[in-house]
Amino acid sequence: MTSPLARLVGDEVEVPCIDGVDRVYLGLDAAASTPALDSVARRVTEFLPWYSSVHRGAGRKSQVATQAYEDAREAMLGFVGRGGSDDIAILCRNTTEAINILAYRLPFEPGDTIVTTVAEHHANLLPWQRLAHERGVLVSYVECDARGVFTADDIAAAIEAAERPRLLAVTGATNVTGWMPPLDGIVEHAHRHGVRVLVDAAQLAPHRPITPGTGAGNADFLAWSGHKMYAPFGTGVLIGPRSVFESGTPLLVGGGAVNLVDLHEVLWTDPPEREEAGSPNVIGAVALHAAAEAFDAIGWEAIVAHEVSMARRLRQGLAAIDGVRLLGPAPGDPLHPREAQP
Repeated sequence: MTSPLARLVGDEVEVPCIDGVDRVYLGLDAAASTPALDSVARRVTEFLPWYSSVHRGAGRKSQVATQAYEDAREAMLGFVGRGGSDDIAILCRNTTEAINILAYRLPFEPGDTIVTTVAEHHANLLPWQRLAHERGVLVSYVECDARGVFTADDIAAAIEAAERPRLLAVTGATNVTGWMPPLDGIVEHAHRHGVRVLVDAAQLAPHRPITPGTGAGNADFLAWSGHKMYAPFGTGVLIGPRSVFESGTPLLVGGGAVNLVDLHEVLWTDPPEREEAGSPNVIGAVALHAAAEAFDAIGWEAIVAHEVSMARRLRQGLAAIDGVRLLGPAPGDPLHPREAQP
């Protein structure tokens, strides 16, 4: 059995069932982690003979590995339409680490307010809760209604009620229902009030294009993970303005983040390398780059059409089961996700 859009590693794997019969495995947990695209696995295999240190060697393999790593960084900026901008792409472990880096680096003061929602993944809740405990930052939570959704007006009200709102941290697509909030109005309203916006795009990036001028594309910061983009080799991305990371101490300190060190002081390197202490995961970067190219090759129109078709069939089937209550807006509801980009 193969995907109608692209072949996945493990498509043919059979697993034992409780009746003793082996059957082809049907994975229903892609919201947690996706298998590897076959094209991603091939790219990694092709690169492995060239695996070497990144930014740390003069040998040919090191030069090839460094170039592959930096090519992946540029590809991530291009994936969200930020190529050629003053934004940087920080390559890290996953969305969780990306948001923790941002939480550590933003200059919050006691009494500043971070607005977020109860629909967030732990990755977009716990870093802000820690700031509240350790730095006196306030966190304002937007509630969901009985459908499990909130509106742009709900976000606007929370921003306007906050005394000193500094950041809106909001999901691009929930990991529970897959619902995509109306980010156009949400981001626009936040910016009108001088509030920066982080979009947790872990569930959004593999399902809708992120382009400048619309929805998540207008956010100040974006974070997402390769393991949800069919590149399960442990790389995440944080996109944001270079100016945020040009001064101050990074979250992780060590080799690769410094230009000069002695026993008493350190001279940090420029961003994004300043935020990437330690030996970088070049395999993960190569895999994520390959996945982004695969998405472009398949085409967003085909991806979205396939997803909408599956979602419609799933919703109809679940609705027909007695005792099942569906969360999220139904087709025809103004908050039902559009079939194009959010």
